[in-house]
Amino acid sequence: MSFLEKPVPGRLLLYDTDPLTAVIEASQNLQSHTVCGISLPLPPKKLIGNMDREFIAERQRGLQTYLDSITQHPLLSSSLHVKKFLDPNNYSANYTEIALQQVSMFFRSDPKWEVVEPLRDIGWRIRKKYFLIKNKEQPKERYLLSWVSTIQRQYMFYLLTSGNTSYLCPLLFFSTSESSALLIRPFSERGSLRDHICKVKPTENYLKKYCNPKKSQGLELSQIKLYGRQILEGLKLLHDGGVFYGHLHASNIIVDDGVCRLVDVENAMLGVPSALRPSFTQFRKINTTQSIDVFCFGHLLYEMTYGRPPDSIPVDQYPTVPYTAVVSVLQSILSTEACKSGMPKVSDLRPVLNDSHIPSRLKEALKVAKESLEKRLQEEQRVLHQHRRLTKAQSHHDSEEERKRRKTLARKVGKGHKHTIQRRLNCSSGASSPPTCPSSPTSPSTTGMPACLSICLSFCLSFL
Repeated sequence: MSFLEKPVPGRLLLYDTDPLTAVIEASQNLQSHTVCGISLPLPPKKLIGNMDREFIAERQRGLQTYLDSITQHPLLSSSLHVKKFLDPNNYSANYTEIALQQVSMFFRSDPKWEVVEPLRDIGWRIRKKYFLIKNKEQPKERYLLSWVSTIQRQYMFYLLTSGNTSYLCPLLFFSTSESSALLIRPFSERGSLRDHICKVKPTENYLKKYCNPKKSQGLELSQIKLYGRQILEGLKLLHDGGVFYGHLHASNIIVDDGVCRLVDVENAMLGVPSALRPSFTQFRKINTTQSIDVFCFGHLLYEMTYGRPPDSIPVDQYPTVPYTAVVSVLQSILSTEACKSGMPKVSDLRPVLNDSHIPSRLKEALKVAKESLEKRLQEEQRVLHQHRRLTKAQSHHDSEEERKRRKTLARKVGKGHKHTIQRRLNCSSGASSPPTCPSSPTSPSTTGMPACLSICLSFCLSFL
């Protein structure tokens, strides 16, 4: 779902980047299968005794661990096959067929374009499809056509089509409808920065490329500094123009002749959720579009340095590298202290002076979309914070130590109540017996009363 889309009553608000969970409720014998290049803890089988209660319980725990490993893996969890298996109701549409139909209609209206081949699963987004195309007037040139299902605002593409900047990959053409957008940009034969880091071909399946790359390697210090400065200049250009990005990662960086260019800048304008949204949503200080871009830059800088993205956020321990200056920048963005206190500004990381002219109508539209995104982010962070507090309180309430403490307290209260009743009974029995001491005073309220009535009254007064 898009952050620009209004929630429909009775419809579940769902983002493709939301993490899914799975709990085993029943079991069934199925044939074995393999997962692309990733070692997962699939529990073993056995032929004899496979219906024993202990074995079934042990295997169910193993299968639960197996499912948890899949849902916690950033690439496997975003796979359409996993989404369909865990949530078939929300992932039943065939977006490949929808994309083919709309692309075919586009080519009928503009016959100068021709499809060379569909690029199946080169990206992880379920609602985005890619095609390699060519212009019949320039048959040797190759272009990338991307189709995305989303809610959009057509006039927001002015910045991306009104001129070619040094660090933004330009859009050559775009077309929009009520529920989708179609965009054409130059195709990079060398692929993205992540393809360069992982040393893979750009047209391969994304699971095969990125799940378990065999030759991934970090960049040299000179490349890290050059690419990092260019990426920051691109971000500064966008921020100065009032444009928010939110989708900065290695797959959205194209390197041509030593120059980095940002790709898919239109994603935020289309309302497409960020790939790193589950990571930065948990930190309440990362609540502006600029701070999101800085956080994404730190994530990207880590991958450029070590050849792989960080396993988790925040990061306080860094593998040994000779780049102390790079590590200091990473600490200022990805450390626990930075995530809790707030992100530095782009200008603090790399001062850039760039001016860009944006029409007032576009500025106002970008401002509204920016405020909508930040408001939604802050609301999600508030709900997440409340959920964590409730979960923590529930976990403490259900803990074994807390149960023992409540039982001990209940026994103490029970013993104290029992002793109180015993003392009151002793007092009442003492009031019913004749006084043994001549100096014991006699209650004036009981004088002249019958002995049985006096005893009853004394017994009742002892409980007041």
